[in-house]
Amino acid sequence: MAWGKSGSRMILLAMAMVMSCGFGRAQTGLDLDGRVVNPFAASSGKIVVLVFVRRDCPVSGRYAPAIQRISKRYADDATFWLVYPDKSETAQAIRKSVAEYGYQLPVLRDPQRELVKLAHVQITPEVAVFDRNRHLIYDGRIDDSYIDLSRARPAPTTHELEDAIQAAMTGGSVARNEVRGVGCYISDLD
Repeated sequence: MAWGKSGSRMILLAMAMVMSCGFGRAQTGLDLDGRVVNPFAASSGKIVVLVFVRRDCPVSGRYAPAIQRISKRYADDATFWLVYPDKSETAQAIRKSVAEYGYQLPVLRDPQRELVKLAHVQITPEVAVFDRNRHLIYDGRIDDSYIDLSRARPAPTTHELEDAIQAAMTGGSVARNEVRGVGCYISDLD
């Protein structure tokens, strides 16, 4: 079949439109052995929660108990992934940190920040919740525990991550689909 110049242009235009909508965007990270992993393909039709953390961010560390509690609570419906966006972070250092905090979650490195871009996160710790159809329904803070880097509330008054998971489970929507967190800026890693 001959496409001709106009047919080729239409195909290129369609490909450009698909890429600009995010469908061509990479959805992979590296596991701690350096293998490429697509957390969406590995999550068996579950809700996917990407949890962006940094070893050098004290707020990330302080959220470890909450992340573990929430991931256990929703284990039947959601797959949680810890994502480390620091390009210079070694797998050995990440393994040590994961062990120190007692995490039992799969871990990805995101040195090219492909998952950061896909998830729209800007700070660690922040999360991105994707429904079963792989649509991003929420990105931002876990809850409102932190007022700023040095001040925390006695207990959170909002629970954005859990609200987003509940919305993904029921097919509903969240009140706000983006709420920036308090922590360490990912752009500081450049």
